Amino acid sequence: MNNGSQCTDQEQPKPTDTIIGNTVQPIKLHSHHDESSRLCTNATAELFDENNPRIHRDIVRIIAQYLDTQGFTSTKVTLYDEANVKQQRENNYISDVVRLRAAILDGEWDEVDRICTSAYLKDKKHILYNVYKQQYLELIDDNESQKAFTTLTKHLKPLESQQSFQGEFRDLCYLLTTKSIQDAPAFRNWDGIASSREKLAEYLQNILEFEIVGRENEQQHLKPNRLITMLRQAVAYQIESCQYHSESIPSVPSLLSDYTPVVVPNTEQQSFIGHLGNVKCTEYVGPYGNFVASGSSDNTIRIWDTESAECLATLRGHTSRIWDICVDSMGTTLISASGDCTVKIWDISDLHKPQCTATIATDNIDNSGNPGNSGGDIYSVSLNSLESHIIMAGYDRTIRLYDRVTARIVQTFHGHDLSVAQAVANPLGNLIISGSKDQTIRFWDIISGTCVKSLRSHLGEVTSVATSDSGMLLLSSSKDNSNRLWDLRSLKRLRRYKGHQNTSKNFIRSGFIGDSLVVGGSEDGMVYIWDRESTNVIQRLDGHQGIVYEAKWNPKRGILCSASDDWMLKTWWFDPHDTLR
Repeated sequence: MNNGSQCTDQEQPKPTDTIIGNTVQPIKLHSHHDESSRLCTNATAELFDENNPRIHRDIVRIIAQYLDTQGFTSTKVTLYDEANVKQQRENNYISDVVRLRAAILDGEWDEVDRICTSAYLKDKKHILYNVYKQQYLELIDDNESQKAFTTLTKHLKPLESQQSFQGEFRDLCYLLTTKSIQDAPAFRNWDGIASSREKLAEYLQNILEFEIVGRENEQQHLKPNRLITMLRQAVAYQIESCQYHSESIPSVPSLLSDYTPVVVPNTEQQSFIGHLGNVKCTEYVGPYGNFVASGSSDNTIRIWDTESAECLATLRGHTSRIWDICVDSMGTTLISASGDCTVKIWDISDLHKPQCTATIATDNIDNSGNPGNSGGDIYSVSLNSLESHIIMAGYDRTIRLYDRVTARIVQTFHGHDLSVAQAVANPLGNLIISGSKDQTIRFWDIISGTCVKSLRSHLGEVTSVATSDSGMLLLSSSKDNSNRLWDLRSLKRLRRYKGHQNTSKNFIRSGFIGDSLVVGGSEDGMVYIWDRESTNVIQRLDGHQGIVYEAKWNPKRGILCSASDDWMLKTWWFDPHDTLR
């Protein structure tokens, strides 16, 4: 459609015959990984405490070793100089603990007070609490009530959070009214000043031994290339944790993100049945893709269990078809765009009780965020990289930026001549990229709201835009039967992908599978996968009985999910026992 009218939603003929041409397979397939052999240890904070001084020192030594082997000698010296400042403070702290222990055993409380006010002990609240508690108990035992009260209010009250157990501070206060320390429930086992001092000295001795052992560990031999060895172990863990394993050891090109294998799905895994209209969009829910959401022309969003294909929740509230959905990275918030001129925000943290928390109505908001006459179908909704703003666009040719904190539209973007099919933020967050029925791709400055660049290369309506994980590439789809790859830095066209059908109604969208594959829907009912560099079609997934609007890849699970005009979602994975089509 080139006249700017809204997309129709008529039922399309269901293809019964498929034509499968010769495919090229330049990528080595991966075999499915047996679930029973997967690692069970997760990389959680419980593995070690990064705030532990001993761990801090180990990290410094490992980094210094790496800098030395790479020839960064001056940087290594600077690192050690800065680390030694902290080392000196720790040496002084240990010295103070030694002096404190001796002063307590000798009952030299004036010396104890001087040591406790030193800069090296002021942050050691657990030590100070126990020392002042001992001083307080001795004053109570000597019937020095006024001095005890001063110690309680000046020293112990600010350290109340350090009490050994709930109610201890309450009993310390109670001692001011008792005749004997043993009258307080928490101190029934008090056996005199001398014994109490010895217990406190033993407590301080344990702290000293812990610190000294940490220093001794610094003398432990550091194996050569320790940092590189640990990084290789980390990558090996990532590979072992993947659902798919390659037949050969993979080579990892970057350490900036977790390893994910290149898998070419070849088999249908699950069919998700329940919608009463065509399924226009899909999105994974949660960081591991345990759930998948779908939006349909039956005016509902459904959330499914990825493994069992069971529908867990149905979100109702829209009064027209759902054109697009997006989900935050934690899988707790879903945002939907509809033909009823609204965007809805849903709390899906509890799938048993999903709730609509906000509705953004664009039919009564003008381009300045004030009441007006703009509106129409919302075709696209997405989040920026920080997930602080919602980007929405649609039939009225306007792109809007909605602040989730202030719940206001804070910026609008004008310039497209026809409807905007999709709008997304670039990974840096300074630009919005949009594709329109006017056959252009436009780049908008978020701050000023102005169009800074416009690309016109497609010969048909642009139906989708997507950026790669690296942020270096842009993929666009058009009703000229092509998907095109662009360099986001130079804005030069790099590749064109053909073979699928995208000429008539609705929005056929495309996206990336990792760094090496491109995937997209088609009007012939198949999912197409292309090699990114050669542009060859390496796979056609045949199973839907209607237009495939889009297909989304989940690297954690190694599956592809497609949404179709046949009212179904399907997931696809690699089955080593099934040959490539």
